[in-house]
Amino acid sequence: MDPQLVEVTQIFGRFKAALLRNDFGTCRNLLSQLKVLLTSFQSLPPTFQQTPNAVQELSVAREIYEHAVVLSVKTEDQDAFERDFFQLKPFYTDTCGLIPPSSQEYPILGLNLLRLLVQNRIAEFHTELELLSTTALENPCIKHAVELEQSFMEGAYNRVLSARQTVPHETYVYFMDLLAKTVRDEIAGCSEKAYDFLTIADAKKILMFSSDQELSDYIAEEHPEWEIKNGCLFFQRAKESQPCKEIPSLQLINQTLSYARELERIV
Repeated sequence: MDPQLVEVTQIFGRFKAALLRNDFGTCRNLLSQLKVLLTSFQSLPPTFQQTPNAVQELSVAREIYEHAVVLSVKTEDQDAFERDFFQLKPFYTDTCGLIPPSSQEYPILGLNLLRLLVQNRIAEFHTELELLSTTALENPCIKHAVELEQSFMEGAYNRVLSARQTVPHETYVYFMDLLAKTVRDEIAGCSEKAYDFLTIADAKKILMFSSDQELSDYIAEEHPEWEIKNGCLFFQRAKESQPCKEIPSLQLINQTLSYARELERIV
């Protein structure tokens, strides 16, 4: 076997061992070494040269980038996720027939869709979706992300929050927690505009908390202006803190009539 391929394989073995024990500092150092070594493999994207060890090089490189994506999720680094995903993507789209399919392809593609949804990059979400095959769309990991997007767009926030309990892959939990926070903040914003107060029971139900303590912790962290008193959650203080903005109706009417007169003169 090629000495460089042997070196990559050995370092990758140490990387996987460090990832299993959550030694993320070691993982980052080893991953940097691996990425540098991979640049010497001419069989990798974008050249795809037919070298004697092309199959082994493509396979190990794909697996390295897949583990890099998992590392970025475990370290909650969305920027690293995006970089590593786009380095990995050509191994899914441009190596058909060169190496066998990866069992991690659909979970990682679904994970990327979930990331785009969390970041509210809906146009990119649908662009990525259009590039997937019919077979991919039937995969549970992809379907999970698609159903979440549909629920989010429909405003069915309860389905979005409850979907955390049925994630198709363990790596999805991080982005599901971020999505749940986004949804809960949206519900909270609508609630304080719609109501003067809610009972604690109703507030827990609307915000989908299972205990009073969870509700109290959320209020303390995200909405300290809210007040719990006599078994109710009051939003009034938040409303009073916002300046009242009146619509200058008379000014708008005069401007509209002026525009109408000018148009009549032109015609």
